[in-house]
Amino acid sequence: MKKRIVLYKRLPEALLARLQQQAEVTWVDTTGTDGLARLRDALPGAHGLLGASLRLDSSLLDLAPQLQVVSSVSVGVDNYDIAELTRRGVMLTNTPDVLTETTADTGFALILASARRVVELAGWVRDGHWQANLGPAHFGTDVHGKTLGIVGMGRIGEALARRGAAGFGMRVLYHSSRPKPEVDARYGARYCDLDALLREADFVCLTVPLSASTEGLIGARELALMKPEAILINIARGRVVDEPALIEALREKRIRAAGLDVFVQEPLSTASPLLQFDNVVATPHIGSATHETREAMARCAVENLLSALAGERPMNLVNEGAWKAVTGAYKA
Repeated sequence: MKKRIVLYKRLPEALLARLQQQAEVTWVDTTGTDGLARLRDALPGAHGLLGASLRLDSSLLDLAPQLQVVSSVSVGVDNYDIAELTRRGVMLTNTPDVLTETTADTGFALILASARRVVELAGWVRDGHWQANLGPAHFGTDVHGKTLGIVGMGRIGEALARRGAAGFGMRVLYHSSRPKPEVDARYGARYCDLDALLREADFVCLTVPLSASTEGLIGARELALMKPEAILINIARGRVVDEPALIEALREKRIRAAGLDVFVQEPLSTASPLLQFDNVVATPHIGSATHETREAMARCAVENLLSALAGERPMNLVNEGAWKAVTGAYKA
């Protein structure tokens, strides 16, 4: 008998056809007011789930007692209660690696756009205000040769370090869970504590995963340590930054600018004070949003799902404890 898969994220036709060859597939559109109810109706009998950006709580998991794997089309897994999934013997997989370079591109796009005031001045031109040569009031700041501070030296952090050091001749500082001598050697980078990084960096770029230890990591105290000419870039998660504190720092001109791809509430409300500042570049969580990368993420998620349902250890397993808990059952 074929396993039953519930999709709550659309897949390219070729990948959907591949799943349909090997499993019984149910597509659920979770948008709209009744989206969650449709998902609840589909969960009984499900062996695998594939999707993203949906919090799976215990009440939903209770409806899927046969569930073996949740395949998330994302690198971040903060939407999932990993301990609860592990307790139930449900494997959780994600899609790292395939979005590293694209997300680093996004980070550097925000660095350049905020430093050179690209969005602000493009709108200024479009509104017909370019009537003479620019003066100092419209000047931006250089990126090349400046100090890039990276908070979180994982795959994306290293990709940013490579771009900064090799492409723009930047001095690279980083704060991470531990020093990484290989990163120091490759990019001339220097490990330092968070306070030192905030004091020295011209660009503070956040790439840490969201966790209990990183939620609110950048608050009023940390923003006060930054140089007045420094720029904050967030391509991590919105809740890594204390948003009201950032708004206050921008309002009081305690930092130069911010480039933000993530927010506490998404989609960002048009009433958000962040949108009142000309020196904020706000993008709609586009870190991995290219045709090539999203297709690669979907392909990776499908591979993870099918491996798990076939009784194989998926390549991108998040909770090793779940694999250990169910291995005996698979071998039986």
